[in-house]
Amino acid sequence: MTKRRSKIVLALGGNLDLRQSGPEVTLRQALIALEQEGLVIRQVSRFFATPCFPAGAGPDYVNAAALVESDMTPHTLLDLLHRVEHQFGRARVQRWGMRTLDLDVICWEDLVLPDRQEYDRWRTLPQAEQIRATPNQLILPHPRLQDRAFVLVPMADIAPEWRHPVLGRTVSELLEDLPAEDVAAVTPL
Repeated sequence: MTKRRSKIVLALGGNLDLRQSGPEVTLRQALIALEQEGLVIRQVSRFFATPCFPAGAGPDYVNAAALVESDMTPHTLLDLLHRVEHQFGRARVQRWGMRTLDLDVICWEDLVLPDRQEYDRWRTLPQAEQIRATPNQLILPHPRLQDRAFVLVPMADIAPEWRHPVLGRTVSELLEDLPAEDVAAVTPL
């Protein structure tokens, strides 16, 4: 019997060079590494130049999104993403710091993890607390995706009709809710 493969959206980003190659090269190589580890990559967004987040924390980023399929569990996939980040020089020394590679699980179909109450707690965490607090478990969908043009613009390339299981809005609708200047700052390479 074959395991069911789930549809998952990953966000990819980086703003530091690795081995004299820029972030765009790193993201492309990371996609190859993920495929070699068993992920089925169905679609990849365009690559975008995006302002560093938070502002002033370093060079601008290259961001993308990928629609993948996997029969892994969410936690097994998260472990895989962390291994691939490490393989590409990611050092987790500062929250929201500069990095060669950042891989995030943005959504896993309509799954809410670990539960609705904990999800809501992380989604409504005040900005000052977001900088200090790091969850010790996977939170899905990503609790900040609705606030970030650098996630939603690439995601709109590959999954514009995905509906947020808590907010009830599609990616396209969430993107319309963002300030126009935030969206305009995410530019295709």
